[in-house]
Amino acid sequence: MLTKRIIPCLDIDMGRVVKGVSFVNLYDAGDPTELADYYNRAGADELVFLDITASSGNREIILDVVKSVSETVFIPLTVGGGVRSLEDIRRLLHAGADKVSINTSAVQNPNLIKECSKFFGSQCIVVAIDARSVKNNSNNQNQISPQFSAVSLDAHSKWEVFTHGGRNPTGIDAVKWAKFMFDLGAGELLVTSMDQDGHQSGYDIQQLFEISTNVQIPVIASGGAGEYQHLYDALKNGLADAVLAASIFHNKTHSIFAAKKYLSDLGIPIRPLEYLEDGE
Repeated sequence: MLTKRIIPCLDIDMGRVVKGVSFVNLYDAGDPTELADYYNRAGADELVFLDITASSGNREIILDVVKSVSETVFIPLTVGGGVRSLEDIRRLLHAGADKVSINTSAVQNPNLIKECSKFFGSQCIVVAIDARSVKNNSNNQNQISPQFSAVSLDAHSKWEVFTHGGRNPTGIDAVKWAKFMFDLGAGELLVTSMDQDGHQSGYDIQQLFEISTNVQIPVIASGGAGEYQHLYDALKNGLADAVLAASIFHNKTHSIFAAKKYLSDLGIPIRPLEYLEDGE
């Protein structure tokens, strides 16, 4: 049985780690290289770095941060934000990233997912899906581009895809989009509930379950972790393959060691605990 993963997420803004609630009210959470080193020693299975304002600010990818972190840590590193081309992906992988996360550019050019999966291999292509509960989708259905008619919101849609760091609604149904990205060659999906993000009240389990049961690739749960039980719920009931968390680890109110012990005691398969030091 494949082990489940615990993945700290470091949101980057102007070279610093930040955190917020539902993608707004950001505050400084530290230096990315220092935090990456801490999580590497603490037993994180992977790390995710997301430059959350690269697309909205039309900035370049964070190569300097990637190089610094990759020279410090020795666990898989996924990097996203401002990825727009095959060349961007090549540069990130060359700088030390193991996987690349694509969100806004996947909506702007879905063929990018197909092209980069064929060129680099699907194992290093992660499609990030930022989704919010649909309140009233009647207006969005009229605004969507004809090329996305097959994945557009309908009367049964529950979540809408957003781009540009959660700023722009797309009129795209999140579950349909997940299936479309899987068909185009994505190797993994990073699913963030914008409704739950930063609230520490738990992941959107229904969202995770519906997406996980509609694709045959790993799904990473993101947005809402506040206690160890939430990690368990996402893995067990949401059928996620990994859990992403930020606030509970950044604030050091919870440890990765304790999280792994909690999950292991409940029968969740994880990497062995023997090499970890309690309190790291």
